[in-house]
Amino acid sequence: MKAELPKHNPDTVIVLPLSGPSILACGAWLKNTVCVTRGNEAHVSQLIGDLDSAEARTMLDDTVARLCNSLDVQPGIVAHDLHPDFYSTQFAHAYAAQHGLPVVAVQHHHAHIAAICAEHHINEAVLGLALDGVGLGTDNTPWGGELLRVEGAGFERLGYLAPLRLPGGDRAAREPWRMAVAVLFQFGRGDEIAQRFPNQPGAQTVVTMLERNLNCPITSSMGRLFDAAAGLLGVNEIQAFEAQAAIQLQELAQRHGQVAPLEEGWRITESGVLDFSPLLAVLADCGDAGYGAALFHATLAAGLAEWAGRAARQHNIVHVALGGGCFHNDILLRTLSERLAAQGLRVLTAQRMQPNDSAISLGQAWVALTASIKEFKKCA
Repeated sequence: MKAELPKHNPDTVIVLPLSGPSILACGAWLKNTVCVTRGNEAHVSQLIGDLDSAEARTMLDDTVARLCNSLDVQPGIVAHDLHPDFYSTQFAHAYAAQHGLPVVAVQHHHAHIAAICAEHHINEAVLGLALDGVGLGTDNTPWGGELLRVEGAGFERLGYLAPLRLPGGDRAAREPWRMAVAVLFQFGRGDEIAQRFPNQPGAQTVVTMLERNLNCPITSSMGRLFDAAAGLLGVNEIQAFEAQAAIQLQELAQRHGQVAPLEEGWRITESGVLDFSPLLAVLADCGDAGYGAALFHATLAAGLAEWAGRAARQHNIVHVALGGGCFHNDILLRTLSERLAAQGLRVLTAQRMQPNDSAISLGQAWVALTASIKEFKKCA
């Protein structure tokens, strides 16, 4: 049965603290929305959804035309994601070429944090914790656990989660047992993998892939860290839907109740890499999935808070913006926010928008708008 596309609902209007040329921002691949600005208003469309169907792609085309017509604007700049294969990126380039407009490519996690800045009218430097499943980084690798310094149209990557291997590439994002295998292999425990995953006949093949580094790209994704934990704890081996493993971990942690973070459960390197390997090593031998899930959440929040706190002091920044789909997790959002506030930091979270990819178009529009205003002032 074919999934129905959403019927039209009123667009979300975000009042911005500045005005400039009209921006058309085309959003991401998953949970797509588009955004058109007019004066100091950003009009974010209803949720179009994932762009893997012809119906969704047609809906994106129609939504852009509808927004421009209803707002009576002709965009002056078109913004899009860095990923060249997204339909939204291809649409952006085609639209810009047709209308003779400049295009602005906006890195995915920069857009996550920029969306929160737009909502909160923040144009000064903020620290951004962008935690999600995946977004193409400026180094052409999949990012997803990023500590950024964001100031309007610019950003700097201050740190990232210690990279994990993705045996099988995108398939590893759907099969948490593969992420668990990658972690066990990293710990030198490859000989126990087949026994730990008897229901996965491909387990030994995955070990061979890791040994030969075949189709095992690396990622800094927080989403994949959740998957690795779920696989190690035996909570989920193959996901039936997006983020199922992470949702199951959260539910287990909520039922178990609060626990103290694992002492020395993470490491922060001089180059800003946050490594939760000590935590994963404990989870690999944890016989109680409920306790393991609670320990995972508590230790994540503590490690992330120390990571951000260090960077805030080093860069003399007081605002920390939390963006990305992982912040749908109530435990992580609440516990991390409390720990950051206890350090005197001001926590910014999504308010009228969601923290997930549906806010990407707003972030892209904000980056393009602030860049155009900065350029105008430079030329004035």
